[in-house]
Amino acid sequence: MRYLVTGATGFIGRSLVRQLVSAGHDVVALVRDHRRGLELGELGVDLVKANLLEPDSLRPPMEDADGLFHLAAWYKVGARDSAAAHRTNVQGTRHVLEAAGDAGVGRIVYTSSIVVFGDTGGRTVDHTHRHAGPWLSEYERTKWEAHHEVALPMAAAGLPLVIVQPGIVYGPGDQSNVGDVLRDYLRRRLPMIPVQGGCWAHVDDIARGHLLAMERGRVGESYVLAGETRMWGEVLRLAHQITGIRPPRLTLPPVLARLSSTLLRPLSALVSLPQMYHPETLRIAGGVTYFADDSRSRGELRWRPRPLRDGLAETLNAELAAMA
Repeated sequence: MRYLVTGATGFIGRSLVRQLVSAGHDVVALVRDHRRGLELGELGVDLVKANLLEPDSLRPPMEDADGLFHLAAWYKVGARDSAAAHRTNVQGTRHVLEAAGDAGVGRIVYTSSIVVFGDTGGRTVDHTHRHAGPWLSEYERTKWEAHHEVALPMAAAGLPLVIVQPGIVYGPGDQSNVGDVLRDYLRRRLPMIPVQGGCWAHVDDIARGHLLAMERGRVGESYVLAGETRMWGEVLRLAHQITGIRPPRLTLPPVLARLSSTLLRPLSALVSLPQMYHPETLRIAGGVTYFADDSRSRGELRWRPRPLRDGLAETLNAELAAMA
């Protein structure tokens, strides 16, 4: 098969591309800058310059694609330019899916997120849950809009689209907030434990879930790729068992996190604050949970993520080796 991938240079995208190539598929990666895709080119991936915000650049590579994986997204917590989130996550997704539909691409997998469920308040929700706000970040808001106002309506109109919703993605080399917290922990620089929870799955398992969705997912349906449900405190206690490095003794009080988030919001509109102290970061770290049920993926897709202990051990050992 010939698969087109957006977001191929991202954390999940790189793993997905490697798995596609290993399975013998031809892979075309849409990239804005060829330099970012040099590693993929060495795997035999075709690099095609395209921009999600320029629809005309998307159409030619779609013409001979058997399937499309749309992973490209704007993901930042605490960014001041909220318009960039909408341009990439909403407009960009619309452009990609429209181009695929016009070209007659036979199968499409779109990467949404469990953040579209919003703060679940400690409850575990399933794929049918529909959150209506408030939004804790621009990422959360724009991914909800792309999911509910772009992807699902286009699928209902006949686009051969399957949606996947990853939870907290972790693994070696992660440059997101999750990777930052784990590296700060390993360096003994983490001041307090965030009071935040989610569903944890290794990046390679998330990528595998994308392939299974392409092969087995039902058109128009959403599949949660979540993994084990854990609070940050539980994850760091497990990390202590693996590495022997003690996590911080202090836990960020949720009330203090929410109060600080409110007080810093006016300041954040005027100056650029460090990510750790941005109101969005503090609000999410103050007791928010993103808990979702992945039983549909385990049943219909036969998705089997590895135990958190195994994946976390691999991740922490790789990060320690990189620091040595």
